[in-house]
Amino acid sequence: MGIAADIVVIVVAALIGGLIAQRLKQPLILGYILAGVLVGPHTGGISISDSHDIELLAEIGVALLLFALGLEFSLKELQPVRKVALIGTPIQILLTMAFGYAIGRFFGWERDAALWFGGLISLSSTMVVLKTLMNQGILGTLSSRVMIGMLIVQDLAIVPMMIVLPQLKNPAAGLPILGVAAVKATIFLVLMVVVGTRLIPWLMKRVAAWNSRELFTLAITAMGLGIGYGTYLFGLSFAFGAFVAGMILSESDYGHQALSDIIPLRDIFGLLFFTSVGMLLDPAFLLSHFGQVLAIVALVILAKAGIFAAVTRAFGYVNVVPLAAGLGLFQVGEFSFVLARVGIATDSISQELYSLTLTVAVVTMLLTPLFSSLTAPIYALRKSRFKHEPLQTMNIPDQGLRDHVVLAGGGRVGRYLANVLQRLDIPFVIIELNHWRVEQAKDDGFPTVFGDATHAVVLEAAEIHRAKLLLITTPVAVTASAVATQVHALNPELRIIARASSIEEMQLLHEEGVYQVVQPEFEASLEFTRQALLYLNMPVNKIQWYTDAVRRELYSPLYEGELGYQAITQLQDATRLLELSWVALSGESPLLGKNIGELRVRSHTGASIVGVLRRGEMQTNPPPDFRFSANDLVGVMGEPEQLTAFQDLAEGRPVNP
Repeated sequence: MGIAADIVVIVVAALIGGLIAQRLKQPLILGYILAGVLVGPHTGGISISDSHDIELLAEIGVALLLFALGLEFSLKELQPVRKVALIGTPIQILLTMAFGYAIGRFFGWERDAALWFGGLISLSSTMVVLKTLMNQGILGTLSSRVMIGMLIVQDLAIVPMMIVLPQLKNPAAGLPILGVAAVKATIFLVLMVVVGTRLIPWLMKRVAAWNSRELFTLAITAMGLGIGYGTYLFGLSFAFGAFVAGMILSESDYGHQALSDIIPLRDIFGLLFFTSVGMLLDPAFLLSHFGQVLAIVALVILAKAGIFAAVTRAFGYVNVVPLAAGLGLFQVGEFSFVLARVGIATDSISQELYSLTLTVAVVTMLLTPLFSSLTAPIYALRKSRFKHEPLQTMNIPDQGLRDHVVLAGGGRVGRYLANVLQRLDIPFVIIELNHWRVEQAKDDGFPTVFGDATHAVVLEAAEIHRAKLLLITTPVAVTASAVATQVHALNPELRIIARASSIEEMQLLHEEGVYQVVQPEFEASLEFTRQALLYLNMPVNKIQWYTDAVRRELYSPLYEGELGYQAITQLQDATRLLELSWVALSGESPLLGKNIGELRVRSHTGASIVGVLRRGEMQTNPPPDFRFSANDLVGVMGEPEQLTAFQDLAEGRPVNP
């Protein structure tokens, strides 16, 4: 079966490796890489017949990953990190190359070989870092944006490095080639900005008009890979073209759907990439050069982590960002494999240096999820032992905050709440870790603290000890629980309202001392029900009675033992006897043109008119001479039967005595 059999072996091996990694609570990519080691040509067991073809398919995985990355990004989102990406990354590459050169000379390598090694280790892995950030759920944070911005520039740097490094023996010959590549890249970007921004959305609009999910998925796949292949023929990076295509498409109305459709393809071909990386690792070479590999891996991790941390710090990033960049970007990347192949093809590096570089790359990739996961605990330890760095805050009143509402999360729900609180002139502050959301809140003029709400220093910056209420808007119950635990340690009396997606999560949050838990899906179903019953002409009071009963049935088991909840329930039961209902007067209502006095509403129905809304203006407690007009919205209070009687009166039906 040839390559088909190879793909079957890889997929099955990756599944087994993924299951083992999942069982051990490790990132799936570790399982994929180890699966590649087992089925690779160096183990002697079940192996791949043609690893070269698999590597070619893996390149599609890299392209699809960058295409998806482009769909998730926009030029606007990259603006905050443009300086460190465009200026800091070249500095990082040069510093890492210098360090790699020093390592090579230390081990006695020739000058050119040492320079090649420096170039090979200077690049980090976009694939590994992105997958790690996704698994950790921190893809939208400032740290992740800084890392991704630097990774993108690194991926672009592969083009000049592939031209310059083979010309080390004759540098002058490589300059014209580099100039041609720069011109090509400029032409491509200009064409994509001028033509692509108009042509791609136009094409997607035509495809979407056919209402075929299959054609839409095929169109976006062909667009990403096709443009990537076009850039390859043009002499540029395949993955670079796919990334630019994704960014262009993300600015259209079809970006979100395109992203959701491309994710399954991205994950399948990404699997092939990670297994192909594992196939490159020769266990025999690792064992025979164990001491050298161990020393180089340790030096690379320490040096690259330090360089990335120093560069990001030099560009003004503080708090957790330098630490996250250092522990996330230290590995040797997948484009180093491409560069190493160029070195072999041009006789610039030896087979031993090639194998050594690949081994170091695979080992550092394997270590990335582990080291990256240490960011939070190391940062927490650092904050507990050393002086806190100042937090970034926006739009905080000069007089500070007092009796305010703290919103833990500035996503869609948090922004809705912030808009309402702002209109009601209720003081509030948002705590948000996603840098893009922070920028949005800043533009809207919302008081905002940039940071993680699970950390005490961040909560203190939001003046949690003087707050009146905390609203945790995150849908992740574990995070909400961590926030609640930290808040109770700082302000035990503070009332907390959070959200949950299940009864189990509601119970968990309640046990953590959360005052009220909201289940969005449940509340949405009640609103669907309410709207449907309104359309079916069911009286408003009956709809309210039903929804309250269902809501009480769900929530009461959690709070039935609490006096506060019992009091609220009793109050609801009492007020239900005298409910407020709003009745719209149609153009055919017999009440039109008549005043309240002559209608004797109280005598006939027992209900009381407490207000009338007319053309946006509220008339409270209207006098007896008040006359009704068409489209008036009449507020009526009374028992359910009395409200029903007024509804009948307003619609011209007989009123039961």
